[in-house]
Amino acid sequence: MKKILIVDDEPNIVMSLEFVFTKENFEVFIARNGAEAIEIIEESLPEIILLDIMMPEVDGYQVLKYLKESPHLKKIKIIVLSAKNKLTDIELGLQLGADKYIAKPFSTRKLVKEVNNLLNKN
Repeated sequence: MKKILIVDDEPNIVMSLEFVFTKENFEVFIARNGAEAIEIIEESLPEIILLDIMMPEVDGYQVLKYLKESPHLKKIKIIVLSAKNKLTDIELGLQLGADKYIAKPFSTRKLVKEVNNLLNKN
């Protein structure tokens, strides 16, 4: 079973994504902020992370930096899901190591497809 971590502070998004990816046979982990995400990542080593940018405490950009600077974590696939959709935000997310940057609102069907595409690319 593939592991996915959903990092978002919006309960409705978390609930929706947890439902969708559980149905897709993923083991789902949830973090409500970046600090919690880093703890869960270190403990469970997910194959892929769905990462919001605007969160309390530690934001998504800081999580990206942490992951890409950690030799044992930098291969984890990351899709940024963010309402920050200016070109400069997208470029920064990709420069910091995100594999994909998807603006909110998004289609869950397309997101599932993107997740599977990234995981099948080795």
